[in-house]
Amino acid sequence: NYIGTEHILLGLIREGEGVAAQVLVKLGADLNRVRQQVIQLLSGYQGKEAVASGPAEGTPSTSLVLDQFGRNLTSAAREGKLDPVIGREKEIERVMQILSRRTKNNPVLIGEPGVGKTAVVEGLAQAIIKGDVPETLKDKQLYSLDLGALVAGSRYRGDFEERLKKVLKEIRTRGDIILFIDEIHTLVGAGAAEGAIDAASILKPMLARGELQTIGATTLDEYRKHLEKDAALERRFQPIQVAEPSLTHTIEILKGLRDRYESHHKVSINDDAIVAAATLADRYISDRFLPDKAIDLLDEAGSRLRIRRMTAPPELRAFDDKIAEVRKEKESAIDGQDFEKAASLRDKEKQLMAEKSEREKSWKAGDLDVVAEVDEELIAEVLSTATGIPVFKLTEAETSRLLRMEDELHKRVIGQEQAIKALSQAIRRTRAGLKDPKRPGGSFIFAGPSGVGKTELSRTLAQFLFGDDDALIQLDMSEYSEKHTASRLFGAPPGYVGYDEGGQLTEKVRRRPFSVVLFD
Repeated sequence: NYIGTEHILLGLIREGEGVAAQVLVKLGADLNRVRQQVIQLLSGYQGKEAVASGPAEGTPSTSLVLDQFGRNLTSAAREGKLDPVIGREKEIERVMQILSRRTKNNPVLIGEPGVGKTAVVEGLAQAIIKGDVPETLKDKQLYSLDLGALVAGSRYRGDFEERLKKVLKEIRTRGDIILFIDEIHTLVGAGAAEGAIDAASILKPMLARGELQTIGATTLDEYRKHLEKDAALERRFQPIQVAEPSLTHTIEILKGLRDRYESHHKVSINDDAIVAAATLADRYISDRFLPDKAIDLLDEAGSRLRIRRMTAPPELRAFDDKIAEVRKEKESAIDGQDFEKAASLRDKEKQLMAEKSEREKSWKAGDLDVVAEVDEELIAEVLSTATGIPVFKLTEAETSRLLRMEDELHKRVIGQEQAIKALSQAIRRTRAGLKDPKRPGGSFIFAGPSGVGKTELSRTLAQFLFGDDDALIQLDMSEYSEKHTASRLFGAPPGYVGYDEGGQLTEKVRRRPFSVVLFD
């Protein structure tokens, strides 16, 4: 089945001549007794495997093969290792309904990455522990299967199939196991060498007959790509859509997780920080989904604050350098037989050590006793660092700067009063929140002969808004005058060469979403 450290120990003891065996003898171990105990232990394991023919009442029976290739989510929930699941009652209820069917009792959770598909399954595990489940699911054991562990190390044809068959046999024998396969699309083609059959084909008969209760989770794209193509596999699963939670739901989720992150980072997180994490993640991180991106912001903010507080001040680190220097001098004095100097240096070293420990105590007492707080400013700071987006807070300084926008622009652009006034008014309207945040901050046509300052005004605007001249995406439209060259702007259509590469405009905007786009 597998080779573990106990088998290696048996081999070492049997040799008797090796270094390892001699070390054990020197330490007072009786080799024969150790050998007997290891054999007893191993036969005990095999005995347990044989006994596991029926689930024991009340307690989950031991499950050697499944524990090797999976993780028991119900025992993790019992030990409090799973994060609390907030909301998602409808999805959990639908999962229970499908699991209680007579045949085809296999739900598959479909949704974008990071919306909480795995959390729904963890919520089910917690519901089983609390007893908030129908009679059909009482005392069930929920196992998460690791397909990677099943495939890993299967060198010869048939190894993988044999392992999978053992897992399935154990599930069928026990009858109280619900299997959870995350990234279920990996079943299609898993372990399929030339002439072998893949995992999905082995599972199909059991899935249809209702002998195997399986919960799958995958993204919409992967479901379409792998499962929909295989109609025989698709009909055995009942899809459940897991939508992205709303902003208010995300805030509730973050409040529910607050205790876990506070105890991990040893900081406190206030309500403003939670609201800021949800709203800023929703507004500025467009390529990922709630609540995952909001949780990441909160987690990193806690981590940043903890590192700041736990790092010793520079004066404490300076003591280490001084002590090292004194030790070096002391050693050279001893080498030179100057024991008087060495004695005085030893006293100096002791004094420095005492001073350092005193300072360390006062630093720990002063700084570390006060619980630091994660606030919305720190969340904004983390977001700026991670994405390069300048997150403006409408502070008094920012407000007064916007009111003086014309003067700021006139520092670089002389004249053009009318253009600068119209531009400033539009930007102020956007910053005041009077425009749709999902649309551009403003669209302008700068018309006029060459050399009057159209490009310079665009560059100045980029500098004013985003603090950097490079926040200007400049496109020379003369390159796109032909009909067929337009696809270079926004990428080739599906099926054409270069479809995966994206367009020159779309890629630049995706990499730097907060910028001024200039079509010259």
